[in-house]
Amino acid sequence: MPPASPRTARSQIGLNLAAGGPLGAIYEVGALCALDEALVGIELTDLDVYVGVSAGSFIAAALANGISPREMYRIFITNEAKDIPFEPDQFLRPAYREYFRRAMGLPELMFDAFWDFITRPREVGLTGAMMQLAHAIPTGLFDNSEIDRFLTRVFTSGGRTNDFRALRNKLYIVATDLDTGRSVKFGEPGYDHVAISKAVQASSALPGLFPPVEIDGDHFVDGALKKTLHTSISLDEDANLVICVNPIVPFDSRLAATGHPDSRDRLMQGGLPVVLSQTFRSIIHSRMRVGMQRYAEAYEHADIVLFEPSHGDQEIFFSNVFSYADRENMCEHAYQHTREDLRQRADLLEPILAKHGVRINHEALEEERWLSQKAYHHYWRKFDDRPQPDAGIDKLYHTLNQLDQWLQTRR
Repeated sequence: MPPASPRTARSQIGLNLAAGGPLGAIYEVGALCALDEALVGIELTDLDVYVGVSAGSFIAAALANGISPREMYRIFITNEAKDIPFEPDQFLRPAYREYFRRAMGLPELMFDAFWDFITRPREVGLTGAMMQLAHAIPTGLFDNSEIDRFLTRVFTSGGRTNDFRALRNKLYIVATDLDTGRSVKFGEPGYDHVAISKAVQASSALPGLFPPVEIDGDHFVDGALKKTLHTSISLDEDANLVICVNPIVPFDSRLAATGHPDSRDRLMQGGLPVVLSQTFRSIIHSRMRVGMQRYAEAYEHADIVLFEPSHGDQEIFFSNVFSYADRENMCEHAYQHTREDLRQRADLLEPILAKHGVRINHEALEEERWLSQKAYHHYWRKFDDRPQPDAGIDKLYHTLNQLDQWLQTRR
């Protein structure tokens, strides 16, 4: 267990990290590196409540175990941590056991389908009989058991812990019970006996990509199925200030106009995957915004500060959500965007943070800082070559976001 550190008297502070696949986790590491440098008065490894959903559960569990954002950057992004070797491909191995188990049941399914069609042709029909073969389709493409094994090694070494009950501060990992559809908070009484690594595996089991995770006879899948951030968990734990990081936002082509006539058609040109990505992002982001408005009314004593990408960020949107490639540059992108976001919203954020004993380090934000020299060259090369968005629309969108957050604070 990480050693206790002296705490100054201040408000209860919670951190909620949303889903987003591997890209989302990479974005959150970069954003947290920026927040760790810029926010004075708090330590991101010593907050009162941590809540992680899906990809965010990796990061939340690491922070609760005393692993700083910079250390996560060295472990997961650059592979510089010699004591914790990390290879992204280990999480993308085919689920051979699931394939084999489903294949073994195929002969019986084929016989049942054939028998139903022969004995009840009018009732079942050929299509209905063949639908029984759907039971042979694997529930996931990749084996997520390596998540549990890898995190077990990390959390059982270096003075860390894989037990919720041994942590200094509260940690909640959210997953969805497949059989009931309800959200489950691993880390609360009744579910705190489950290993943190196993809870993270369950919370990040995105249906279709990873098989459901069995825990105590029940099956669990991705925690984002019900809510995006689950901010209410921190608020119910009496957090007065909740910092939220959400890496998934819908894309607004007006903020990334290239000047070409077909620039607005880029989503359609991307085909079904891009259309589905935009649909998925729009649904979860709209759901999150509605939740934020409700929290502002139901928890008047608390303040919620949200950090997320720009809606016109082409680099974030058109990257493969489940790809680990080029993760160093993507993490740098998130780091720089969050620093700029803090500079632009400083007038709005400073009064809110000051109520909770937190201030913004403007000197750090004004310094030219980079997570790595490699990313520095790559980032500016892409930035210089890329057509710039319409500055007027971008400024208007930012102003509207500030007004929306100010209204929520006033409410």
